[in-house]
Amino acid sequence: MFERGLAYRKRSTVNWCPVDNTVLANEQVVDGACWRCGTIVVARDLEQWFFKITEYADELLTDLDTLTDWPEKVVVMQRNWIGRSEGARLKFPIAGASADIEVFTTRIDTIYGATFVLLAPEHALVDRFASESPDPKAFRAKVAKFRALDRESRVMGTIEKEGFDTGRKATNPFTGKEVPIWVANFVLAEYGTGAIMAVPAHDQRDFEFARKYNLPVRIVVRSEKTPATAEAMEEAAVAYGRLVDRATTRARKRRTS
Repeated sequence: MFERGLAYRKRSTVNWCPVDNTVLANEQVVDGACWRCGTIVVARDLEQWFFKITEYADELLTDLDTLTDWPEKVVVMQRNWIGRSEGARLKFPIAGASADIEVFTTRIDTIYGATFVLLAPEHALVDRFASESPDPKAFRAKVAKFRALDRESRVMGTIEKEGFDTGRKATNPFTGKEVPIWVANFVLAEYGTGAIMAVPAHDQRDFEFARKYNLPVRIVVRSEKTPATAEAMEEAAVAYGRLVDRATTRARKRRTS
């Protein structure tokens, strides 16, 4: 499998039980603690071996439907873990730094509505931002709070959405405008790139987060039911519709060219 490129090594964040000294699967973390000894689980970065299951994502997802005796929440977690999605990867350059934040999106047509970037608490850049912040201790305390949250609740999305501004900015590669970089407790390092471009006008999760923290909302895809202004929106306009402006039309041409 190694010779065929199906086994490889990389660093990744894992659930670690400091008493049993072992890695735990998400299903083995119950209310934030180890299912064996009850010790609070911590996040740890480890060099690990991986199997490239993405090569078999279609078959794995299809066969999950045959596991009728499995608990539904476990099937959902496995489905999310396999995580087959079709979309695009793009980079948001970090202002004042020679580094980028890579994100994955299934809705590249909404790129002009990306008004902020969200990082998982375990994202590699978070520790760097903490070290470079005016108050590293307070920054790390906020991160530690998010990392200690119940893993299953984060995976299932049942926790209250919380976040904080890192004080850093990135540049939207299509608009050229700077957008704030936040850390959010519902973003997971192991899914996608561990970072997302937030498009609150067209994603309900991002919309709720934006409203909670008074972050900008910009409509770029409109249907007949979409409100005339972002201020009038009570929920995200998730339906596909006509493109609002020429800028978004250029985004579509750029994707298909």
